[in-house]
Amino acid sequence: MSRTLVRSLAAGAALLTSVFVTPAATAATPTADELRLPGTAVQFTSAASTQTKALAAQHKAVVQAAATECGAGYRLDYAERLPDSRRYGTLFSYTKTNSQGFSGACAIFENNMPGGMKMKLKLCPNRVNPTCKVDEGLFTQYAGPVKIEGSHSYVFCSKVTAIMWDGIAGPAIIDAVRSATPCD
Repeated sequence: MSRTLVRSLAAGAALLTSVFVTPAATAATPTADELRLPGTAVQFTSAASTQTKALAAQHKAVVQAAATECGAGYRLDYAERLPDSRRYGTLFSYTKTNSQGFSGACAIFENNMPGGMKMKLKLCPNRVNPTCKVDEGLFTQYAGPVKIEGSHSYVFCSKVTAIMWDGIAGPAIIDAVRSATPCD
């Protein structure tokens, strides 16, 4: 092959790569508007699912209050109906990052039942025999926030537990343990 043909083929391949590959990479990067709950100052993490965004839109007041109580720099990572689509409660988890990785986790457990419910929200760092943050009692609106902050290794893979009982001494109608931060 001649050098001219090789150069022409290389230029053509570069052009095709820029046309077919670059726009896909650009389209996959969320915009600032896509990472904000409309009508609020609440920001989502880039990992927030469509379901999380939809639940946040349905519960703007709780999401806004939780973000305010968690503090500056926290972003909504996920929201989940518990125990399932019946939704007796909703768990909201927020994370905070810095240049070294995760630096905080914060959770709120919303009561979606009429009246007060006995609830427990516990957030534990990734440690053996951890010192956990707990909010437990009778709640009409939500338990929490519970928050941990520290180094990436302390916050990474932290766990959140959300429990709701049927009455004061009844069985648990929600008993969920989730990762409060993404975990490999």
